[in-house]
Order: sequence, then structure tokens, then C-alpha cells
Amino acid sequence: MSSLSALLSMGAMGLIFGLSLGAASKKLAVDQDPRIDQIMEVLPGANCGGCGFAGCSALAGAIVSGDAPVTGCPVGKSAIAEKIAKIMGVECAAAEPKYARVLCRGSREHAAELYDYRGIQDCRSAQITGGGAKVCTYGCLGLGSCVAACPFGAMSMGDEGLPIVDEALCTGCGKCVAACPRQLIELRTASESVNVVCKSHARGPEVRKACSVGCIGCGMCAKNCPEKAIEMIDNLAVIDQSKCTRCGLCIEKCPQKCILDFAASGEAAPISGKKAAV
Repeated sequence: MSSLSALLSMGAMGLIFGLSLGAASKKLAVDQDPRIDQIMEVLPGANCGGCGFAGCSALAGAIVSGDAPVTGCPVGKSAIAEKIAKIMGVECAAAEPKYARVLCRGSREHAAELYDYRGIQDCRSAQITGGGAKVCTYGCLGLGSCVAACPFGAMSMGDEGLPIVDEALCTGCGKCVAACPRQLIELRTASESVNVVCKSHARGPEVRKACSVGCIGCGMCAKNCPEKAIEMIDNLAVIDQSKCTRCGLCIEKCPQKCILDFAASGEAAPISGKKAAV
């Protein structure tokens, strides 16, 4: 009988605790702002993290709380932003979409290689395994980690061993940026179209041995820019996009042809020239 009494007592206590917790949860519950669900309905549901939040649900909550703008979803762009602005009852300032720019043109034709890499087809693996096959330690490893990371099929590997971005599909989510171990991909707006497609900080003679289309730090672009929009930093030309007028003079003067206007050429084919000698 003592065992039965103990079981009955435990059951009664469990019931009391359960009822108490249920009552407390109802009393202490915080009602969710209905706008969160409304925003969730118009968001694309990609959960790509390109907005800087853990997913679409987190972004919706941040927009409602004021911690993110109505233009926070890079995937939905202006169409989704306008719908969110209507839900929030605010004006929607047009946000210029961003696209991924691959800032390297060291293709198989132009970049010297140390050896024939036959390891795991992943840039990060190649980076930690001898630093990859290319002589240039700044250039694209060409194994497509960025392509694999793109959730929208906006990237592909070209015949010359460099990733190509399809701007019609690119959402600017930034997944490819995070996947590149050499930080060769950046997000730029359409108006920020003139870019130095090289990331090498090596000195000119070293660059010439490694890649025939790499920046040699000669400074011709900076000297000829009428807007003073280009600065030489650690042997590499850097463009101040706020000053650039896209006049094209830097492109014309660059002896290595490593400055590109993406708006004029799209995702350009590999630059013509001779391959660097090892």
C-alpha cells in the first residue's frame, strides 16, 4: 500500500506542477507582433543569411523591432522591400542591389602553376595543403568552393578555371564571399562597376613571374585618374568608389589590363595576354 500511496502522491504532485506551469506560461506569455508573420509570408524563405541574421525569421523579427531596415533582404531586393515597407507602414527608400565580383583574372592561361593539383576539389582544402598550385599566393585557387556555396545557382566555373557570376541570378547574399579562403570576392553595386581585378600585394617583379594580368603596383592608374579616386596601398591599386566617375582612363592606362568595368563588359571573358613564366 505504501508503494501505491507514493505513486499516487507523485502523480498528484506532477498534476499540480503541470497545471501551475501551464497557468504561468499563459500569464507570462508575450504575444508576438503579428507583423512578424506577415513579413515572413513575403520573404523568399531562402534562409541564406545574406541579411546578416540567422534566417528569414530572425530578419523579420529584427525589422519589426527596428534593428534591420525594410530593405534588409538582399534576395528579395526592391520588390520584397516594398511589400515589407507596406506592412510596416513606412516609406521604402530604394536600395541599389549588390552583386558578387570575382576580383581575380589569373586564369590557367595567364597564371603560372607550381604543380598539377589533384587533391580534394575544395579551395579551403587546397589553401591549407601547401597553399594551392598557383605561384601567386593571392590568386583564385579555381576549385569552385564559391560555386558550391551559392544557393541560387548564380555561379559556375569557366573553361579557364575561374568562377563566373550570372548577375541575373545573383542575389548578393554573400555566401560566395564567405566561402573564398583568399577573400577574392566582394559585393558591389552596379554603379561600383570599375574594379581592380587583382588582390596581390607582391612587388611588380614577383607579380610578373606569377601572373601576366596581375597588378604590378606601377601606379599609372593613380597618376592618370582625373578624380584622384585611386590610391596605391601596399603595391596594389585601390579605387575609392565614391569618387570614381567611370571615365575609363585607368582602364586605358593600366599596362596589365587588370582594371575592369563590369557594367561595360559584364562578367568578362579571361583577359588576353601571355601566360606568366615560372
